[in-house]
Amino acid sequence: MKLKLVATCLFGLERLLGEEIEALGYERISTIDGRVTFLGDEEAVALSNVFLRFAERVYIEVGSFRAETFTELFDGVYSLPWDDFIGKLDAFPVKGHSIKSKLYSIPDCQSIIKRAVVKRMSDRYGILTFPEEGVKYQIEFFILNDMATLMIDTSGTPLHKRGYRREANLAPIRETLAAAIVKLSRPREGVLHWDPMCGSGTIAIEAAMMMRNIAPGKSRGFASEEFSFIPKAHFRNAREEALDGECKPDFQVYASDIDESCVALCEANARRAGVLGTVRTFVQDARRIRKDGARATIVTNPPYGERLMSRGEAEMLYREIGRHFRSLEPWQSYIITSHPEFERFYGKRADKVRKLYNGMIPCYLYQYFKNQTNIKNKPQGDI
Repeated sequence: MKLKLVATCLFGLERLLGEEIEALGYERISTIDGRVTFLGDEEAVALSNVFLRFAERVYIEVGSFRAETFTELFDGVYSLPWDDFIGKLDAFPVKGHSIKSKLYSIPDCQSIIKRAVVKRMSDRYGILTFPEEGVKYQIEFFILNDMATLMIDTSGTPLHKRGYRREANLAPIRETLAAAIVKLSRPREGVLHWDPMCGSGTIAIEAAMMMRNIAPGKSRGFASEEFSFIPKAHFRNAREEALDGECKPDFQVYASDIDESCVALCEANARRAGVLGTVRTFVQDARRIRKDGARATIVTNPPYGERLMSRGEAEMLYREIGRHFRSLEPWQSYIITSHPEFERFYGKRADKVRKLYNGMIPCYLYQYFKNQTNIKNKPQGDI
């Protein structure tokens, strides 16, 4: 069955997500903020859920149409082939979003869409009521500029939840964002990857998983594994392919933190992720790390001054790590924070600045990959 699939992501990760979709062999159709649409089949549902490192969810797009009135919304939903996917015993709850559209009431849209799907299913199966006791097919709608898109969620639990992080510190970075930061830092064999403020270890673990080619979804389940029209063999084959592709390159990750409890948490998470042999954990102040002769890249997520530390304490930390990290050149540094004046406190303008989102928090990835001059003599990096 030919399917139109939609992979969603955090804002700013669309290019990375599109590239890995194409690497799986699928044709990208369109890209908008936070989502990439591509063509696939039932096997693509399994492969994309298991392998996509930067996606939040993968949906089947059932259809799209213009809807400026509730009548147009009902008729459009009714015209879609819901009975190709959902059985007469299955559950099909509805949720969604509306942005910059005439139909802005989410509860009203939910009600109209539910009634239209029930009408379509009733006409197909010849029954008036549905027990909704079987497999759950979560219907999601997205209305943007009066264009309604109706989808079925194939992931269930969001894809950033890999399964290894059962506990986290007070300000964890989302796994998909951590993977993106690692990718942008250009990890490579023979170059040490070091997160000196590792917290629960997400950046370090994602770096190890990426370099060892460990599929992010190989050890978790997905809602679509229960879908009747997707053979279970597709998921079994996808996991076997993931295992066959794993490797152990010449790559080491240091994960250190001043907080002993964070280091213990990082170690436990790395063990669950199966990368403890690649990730070395230890207690150390980020302001005291030292070169040991290795080439290295620092990739870290320091406190923003929101959930951990006060703003003033975070700014003082930025000054101190800025002075110290400069002494480690030519090591490269990739630092993500939401603080709008990070460069001023750090003491250098970045070579490049990229806007990203940690959940709903807008952040900036400050990338230092050249020898720097003092902030007073260096022009502003691109944002």
